[in-house]
Amino acid sequence: MRIGNSPFEYEWISDWAKIPNQESATSGWAHHGMAVTDSGDVIAIHPAESLAMVFDQDGELLRSFEIPVREAHQLTLAKIEGEQFLWIADPGRKNIKTNGAYEPTQGEWCGQAVRVSVATGERIQQITAPPHSAYNDGDFAPTSVAVFETTGGGNGDVWVTDGYGASLVHRFSADGNYIQTITGEEGEGGRFDCPHGIWVDYRSDNPELYVADRTNRQVQVYDLEGKYKRTFGKGLLTSPSCFAIDGSNIIVGELRARLAVFDINDDFLTFIGENEAIARVERNSTDDVPGWPNGLDDSGNAARSTVLEEGKFNSPHGIATDSAGNIYSGEWLIGGRYTKLAKLG
Repeated sequence: MRIGNSPFEYEWISDWAKIPNQESATSGWAHHGMAVTDSGDVIAIHPAESLAMVFDQDGELLRSFEIPVREAHQLTLAKIEGEQFLWIADPGRKNIKTNGAYEPTQGEWCGQAVRVSVATGERIQQITAPPHSAYNDGDFAPTSVAVFETTGGGNGDVWVTDGYGASLVHRFSADGNYIQTITGEEGEGGRFDCPHGIWVDYRSDNPELYVADRTNRQVQVYDLEGKYKRTFGKGLLTSPSCFAIDGSNIIVGELRARLAVFDINDDFLTFIGENEAIARVERNSTDDVPGWPNGLDDSGNAARSTVLEEGKFNSPHGIATDSAGNIYSGEWLIGGRYTKLAKLG
């Protein structure tokens, strides 16, 4: 199926990835990121298991490896001394089916950001809650990681969004030492409310830090010293959650069922795969899709949706692009949905 219009026209390829361990996959509530390596391999996460899966661009499974996390919520690839590593934001809990219903269940790890080997999943580095008063009696529940890479003129700093805990963004040095916290109150954007995704923008000579301030429905932009610069997307975005790059354009994944494309000046260009019935729903609206992002069983419990539409997103949670501009998406729902948008033209 073709969607979009030139130059944002794609072939929508459903069920693109060949997911292993299908019996557990169908009942696992997927809640993960996506990443594309320098060699063009695509990394995704199993819906039910702490298992990283590496695919070729046709969706064939090349290999898989276990990872030391409860929930591989978002993925970031970063180079250190020429070797590419995988950073994982782990909020420390996952929706697990228990007695017919899905409940948030803690794992053996608390909230953390971990750096692992792309080859084996071995943990190389771990970042836990910083020495901030928010964690005197609150949880650290990371949702995304960004690295100011030395290959891009950076210093190796690691930025971690605590989207599911204190709604703060923390900065650490390359070796994991805490440096600072930003709250959103540094400028006109206002206090963060679920800073869900984070990304370093290298498109200009002065790299910038983009924060997907999801519940406030905006993107806040900082420099790499934590100084506020601007906000965009207010009044347009409904649920900004993650980022990917396509040439000079940035793609903002919206959990409410679409991708939004902006140019290098943060000017809106188009939506991709918009599901209007979900995207238009206002917060606390009674018009919401019952059970979204899933369906409901006869007992009213969450169940795999039976109304997923070809060519329309349901709940894109993680996105990544390859060098040809193809988009890979992982969605937040029971059983997951792994889609490739092959760029045309």
